[in-house]
Amino acid sequence: MNLDKILQHNEKWIAEKLSLDPDFFKKLSDGQNPEVLYIGCSDSRVTAEEIMGAAPGEVFIHRNIANLVNNVDMNVMVVINYALRILKVKHVIICGHYMCGGVKAAMQQTDLGILNPWLRNIRDVYRLHKNELNAIEELDKRYDRLVELNVQEQCINLIKTAAVQEAYADRDLKIHGWVFDVRNGKLTDLKIDFPEILKNIMEIYKLI
Repeated sequence: MNLDKILQHNEKWIAEKLSLDPDFFKKLSDGQNPEVLYIGCSDSRVTAEEIMGAAPGEVFIHRNIANLVNNVDMNVMVVINYALRILKVKHVIICGHYMCGGVKAAMQQTDLGILNPWLRNIRDVYRLHKNELNAIEELDKRYDRLVELNVQEQCINLIKTAAVQEAYADRDLKIHGWVFDVRNGKLTDLKIDFPEILKNIMEIYKLI
């Protein structure tokens, strides 16, 4: 990658924005009011704004390997709390993607050093859904299904947080589990049954 071209592209982008709206950057500097928090994977092929068609200021974004919501990861917890308690977003999207390297690595019985504790969270998802996953004979389809189940479990981890429960009580917060297919560019809503999940876990995880 030619880094000079990035800077040249930036100059071109500035000129294009100003040609459409001379006050574009003045408005941008006035503050942000996004309605969506997007938690996705760090994979370079899955650029949140581009696949969603989102403009600057429309989506608050956090990305990490395999789109995890890990309760001991202060980074993601701070992002969630800021988005919900300060920005007052109305939607939270957990977006995984097929052909995810993190999910694939978690399916392998290999010592991956510093990645081990991070990937253990995905291996825990496999353990929870072992019977369903092991019944899928074709490895690629099992891999895809683990990607989907990982999104579901990260949505559940989100529901366990006080900030999300507070937002549910305070306003009509919506949580969405999506998957992006790098093979064809399509975003799919997994249509997870959150009311049923909430009913089954709130006895244990209710904080508010």
